[in-house]
Amino acid sequence: MAKQKGIIKLKGTIGDITFYKSKDGYIAREKGGIDASRIATDPAFQRTRENGSEFGRAGKAGKILRMALRSVLINSSDSKMVSRLTTQFIKVIQADVTSVRGLRNVIDGEAELLSGFEFNTQGKLGTILFAPFTATINRVSGELTISLNPFIPINMIAAPSGTTHYQIISAGAEIDFENETFVGNNSETAILPWDSVETAAINQINPVTAASTKPLFLALGIVFFQQINGQNYSLKNGASNPLALVQVSGL
Repeated sequence: MAKQKGIIKLKGTIGDITFYKSKDGYIAREKGGIDASRIATDPAFQRTRENGSEFGRAGKAGKILRMALRSVLINSSDSKMVSRLTTQFIKVIQADVTSVRGLRNVIDGEAELLSGFEFNTQGKLGTILFAPFTATINRVSGELTISLNPFIPINMIAAPSGTTHYQIISAGAEIDFENETFVGNNSETAILPWDSVETAAINQINPVTAASTKPLFLALGIVFFQQINGQNYSLKNGASNPLALVQVSGL
């Protein structure tokens, strides 16, 4: 695969060369490849089929997690988040030590490997929020909780330029990966001033099914605003809003 250079950029096919535009720029590559029917049946491609099956399973798992967290994720992700999340789910699936290759899955893998996943690499929670917080998953009660003691915003939140206000958000999700269903809830503070006045304690409870036997996920994030004439506007269209999985329980 080669990148096109020069003033004129081509799209389409000339001979055996295909020209197209991707996120990485204008690309040129040679036509070719192996027939799909051969990959599906030829014993020589058994490993390829197994890898493809697990990759597809990782993609579906990532999609259902994104759906479960959509209320907080919609303004807090980067352009490559989907592929990064799929890659992480592949690691979860590969940690399954009970199923045969090609049939490994999220349930028998290690969902905890997703803990710490940053949905927005342009604004990571770990480099923006310095106020200590507690993230707790209580399976018995079904309560997924975020707690922050009082803190001074301008000292404990590294806000992007132009910020006047912010909002702490969180979400809890219980996911049935086999049936592709989920239970989710989210919480948010009021839109608060980013200033030198100490906040009140923050306690957010995101309930799911009590005594659940499904994987549970707890996310924490911040939304930044700029207030103009009493109106709050999302800062930079959310490009700097952090969101991360701060606690995961795969059971």
